[in-house]
Amino acid sequence: MKKKVAVAMSGGVDSSLTAAILLERGYDVIGITMKLADDEAYASDRQCCSLNEANDARAVANFLNIPHYVIDLHEQFQNRVVNYFIDEYLNGRTPNPCVVCNKYIKFGAMFDFINELGVDFLSTGHYARIECINGSHYLKKAVDIKKDQSYVLYNLTPDQLARIILPLGEQSKDDTRKLAEQLNLPVAHKPDSQEICFVPNDDYKAFLIHNADNNAEALQAGDIVNSNGTVLGHHNGAAFYTIGQRKGLGIAAPEPLYVIDTDVKNKQVVVGGAGDVFGTSLTADNVHWIYPPTFPIKAEAKIRYGPRVADCVVNTIDNDKIKVDFTEPQRAITPGQSGVFYDGDTVLGGGRIN
Repeated sequence: MKKKVAVAMSGGVDSSLTAAILLERGYDVIGITMKLADDEAYASDRQCCSLNEANDARAVANFLNIPHYVIDLHEQFQNRVVNYFIDEYLNGRTPNPCVVCNKYIKFGAMFDFINELGVDFLSTGHYARIECINGSHYLKKAVDIKKDQSYVLYNLTPDQLARIILPLGEQSKDDTRKLAEQLNLPVAHKPDSQEICFVPNDDYKAFLIHNADNNAEALQAGDIVNSNGTVLGHHNGAAFYTIGQRKGLGIAAPEPLYVIDTDVKNKQVVVGGAGDVFGTSLTADNVHWIYPPTFPIKAEAKIRYGPRVADCVVNTIDNDKIKVDFTEPQRAITPGQSGVFYDGDTVLGGGRIN
């Protein structure tokens, strides 16, 4: 009897090819598209949660002759992802909505849904790999390091990894485009979406002004100061600045200035020179390990999405917090972003930088 796999189909080329590959491998495939906004927003063009995207996913499912479902997750998405996104900015942190969406929506609520359908596996178009070694399942970087998305998947558990299939992790994005063209998929030439799916025009400042409490301290005007507290200029809200930012400060200075801290409580944005942007350590909370480690850990860390890693030593503070010391100073360690730890190409776990 064929194993049944549900493919999370966003309407893009990656998830569409994922469904096609699994069909060729002999699985019983169904497509599932998440509805992530209410009816009014969903009727507009809003990247991966738009009606257009759902229609594209349905067109691909029809082309492949597989069943297609739309699952309404807009309330969970609003509560878990959108509200988190707003709250992080209002508390002076820079959020990572993809990490939270993967944890609670794509590999949380979606798993609940496929369990009700009696489906064996869940598959997505993420560029990462899963390997089973002696009965244990490990999350690995993609073969295409520039496209690798393991960074946003560190919250997965061994039980989830045993039921997830990531067929694109072994190939490059160029391979994906070529295969999609060879199979004549309707979305073969569709451009990738680079934006936060629920933020129109990728303008998070306008999104915060429209959706957040405008009385919040993080949205109030204040001073731009140096590390000694000297006022150098003014800003329209600390939430609109992030660590390492250089542009948009509006300050004339003999040397470039960069944001080194945002002090929401005092409505201040703190700036310094290029050297002040670097740090040698961080702490993180909301920590998740795929397999519980023995501390201290020598590892490689990513402190933002991208291929760059840095050697570090990780020590535990308590069950939910860690201290990370880097071998070399790191630029723009940003509260709210994820610190994710690797042993070579294997993901060990990660947490939220605080």
